[in-house]
Amino acid sequence: MENVLESWAEIAITVKTEDIETAGNIANMVVPYGIYIEDYSALEEDAAEISHYDFIDDSLLHKDRTKGIIHIYINPHENPLEAVSFITERLNSEEIEHEIKTAACKTEDWVNNWKQYFHAMPIGEKLLIRPLWEKEYDTDGRIVLNIEPGLAFGTGSHPTTKLCLETLEKYIDENSTVLDIGCGSGILSIAALLLGAKSAFGVDIDKLAVKTAIENAKENGFGSPVFDAVNGNLSDKVSGKYNVIVANIVADIIMQFNEEVSEFLEDGGIYITGGIIDIRKDEVVRSFEQNGFEIIANYEEKGWNVFVCRRR
Repeated sequence: MENVLESWAEIAITVKTEDIETAGNIANMVVPYGIYIEDYSALEEDAAEISHYDFIDDSLLHKDRTKGIIHIYINPHENPLEAVSFITERLNSEEIEHEIKTAACKTEDWVNNWKQYFHAMPIGEKLLIRPLWEKEYDTDGRIVLNIEPGLAFGTGSHPTTKLCLETLEKYIDENSTVLDIGCGSGILSIAALLLGAKSAFGVDIDKLAVKTAIENAKENGFGSPVFDAVNGNLSDKVSGKYNVIVANIVADIIMQFNEEVSEFLEDGGIYITGGIIDIRKDEVVRSFEQNGFEIIANYEEKGWNVFVCRRR
């Protein structure tokens, strides 16, 4: 029998198709390493856009078009019942009809299932995010960011990561020195370097994320001292000052960082924050104001917000 500590828990949430986006946003608040969604409501239209084939597998044609399934994976060291409780409470508060099922899942199953839904994709005006397992893709003149996210958050597919990448395009130049708080897969640091930044430094409390970020940076041609990453907390592991700080995490952690991030931000530098869902937006804005930050830009997509701030 497989050791329970080697198994991930899969949570499958079935909702009506019209509720998929809201339910997906709720699910993304639970895990930092991605979800995948089965939604066949526009199967033919989607196939016409992304496929070079003129047929659809018969098994797909028999899928229920009125419902979607959101899959979440909880790592072996976390309690899936807490996630189920949180999701149930949020879905009920949104008055979303749902069914939740749980099952054990090997790590390799998580990776293989999730990879089916991650393909090369253009972001903003300059970048193309390309998973390492995808061999055929069209750059269309874009800068290619090669990535193997593993179990770390950061593929570019989530709205808040996409917004952060688009925001970096607007603010990065050849003089940029970047601090990436909660670096995950390293996607934001690597994007900054590909966009011309002088250097980037990542920090994450997840050892696996740090390992993944360093490996991804090497895949894109960046090593120490241009890029490095460490495992630990901001105040314990980071020193010096940076003219761009980016933190794509969650609202509670952003508000915590707001109290100390100025120590690492150069005069006139910018502070980019993502991972802020609409229902927490006002709290985060108040926290910026209370900690001496001026909001110079706010970008929003699908209920998620990215803020660009400077010290007043």
